[in-house]
Amino acid sequence: MNVKREKIFAFLLAALLLVVGVVCYAVFPVTSPEEPVRIMLKNSAGDVLFSHKEHAGEDGYGLSCEDCHHMWEGGDSKPEACGNCHEPDSEDPVKRSDAFHLQCKGCHEEYGAGAVNCSECHVL
Repeated sequence: MNVKREKIFAFLLAALLLVVGVVCYAVFPVTSPEEPVRIMLKNSAGDVLFSHKEHAGEDGYGLSCEDCHHMWEGGDSKPEACGNCHEPDSEDPVKRSDAFHLQCKGCHEEYGAGAVNCSECHVL
């Protein structure tokens, strides 16, 4: 083969692989899980990466949804995020940060597992 034919072959092969990749991407889309795997909780003290799968999954702690989402009644709807009720500037006496500290830290202290110091959660 000469150089010109090799270049043409290489370009055709690259174009074919590009077309195959685009078709496969379109035909087999990635589906999102029903429950989140991880949740990034952004705040001024440092972001917290919460592993929802570890806490709610059968392979993890196996907590029920109601253990954390205390106002959720189940059904077809998804539970609301804590910040939807416990807003920083609302009249609710329990602010978002207080809700997390009471719920998360309290559970970790009660069961002697997981992070209880600030720097163990607020790492990002």
